[in-house]
Amino acid sequence: MTEKEKMLAGQLYQAGDPELVAERLKARKLVKTFNDSDPEDTEFRVSQIRKIFGKAGKNLWVEPPFYCDYGYNIEVGDDVFFNFNCVVLDVVKVTLGDRVFVAPNVQFYPATHPLDPVQRGEMWEYGKQITIGNDVWIGGSAVICPGVSIADRTVVGAGAVVTKSFPADVLIGGNPAKIIKHLV
Repeated sequence: MTEKEKMLAGQLYQAGDPELVAERLKARKLVKTFNDSDPEDTEFRVSQIRKIFGKAGKNLWVEPPFYCDYGYNIEVGDDVFFNFNCVVLDVVKVTLGDRVFVAPNVQFYPATHPLDPVQRGEMWEYGKQITIGNDVWIGGSAVICPGVSIADRTVVGAGAVVTKSFPADVLIGGNPAKIIKHLV
């Protein structure tokens, strides 16, 4: 398997692989163009973010600045909104359903490293997919960790560090995040 194939499969891979370095550089250039774009040129902004994301439904809006590793592993449904300064380290799929609102400074971290210091020192890494359901609201400065799934209609409180998956219809918050309240 190539390093890219290993990465996409969630296996240990070398991020310094030339193919992956080139793909990250391509994404950074697209992201820079998007981030530097004229705020009044909404048509260009939408077309540019659609070049970056792997899949995007209707009515997608992303406020710059926005940052990602590859872009093509980000898939979003309809009516998705990212506010300022969001980061998606998309070494594997990061999927958001319909009507997901992402507040400023939210970080999606599917990328991770081995706990073994020798492997980590040799620059091995891997990813665990992140899945966000429909009608989810993620509060400002929340961190979504590797392998997390957040089910439909859940609200993530500002500053939450989400280290595990959560069911539908709950308000979660804290570090690590826990259920604060059931919404139905």
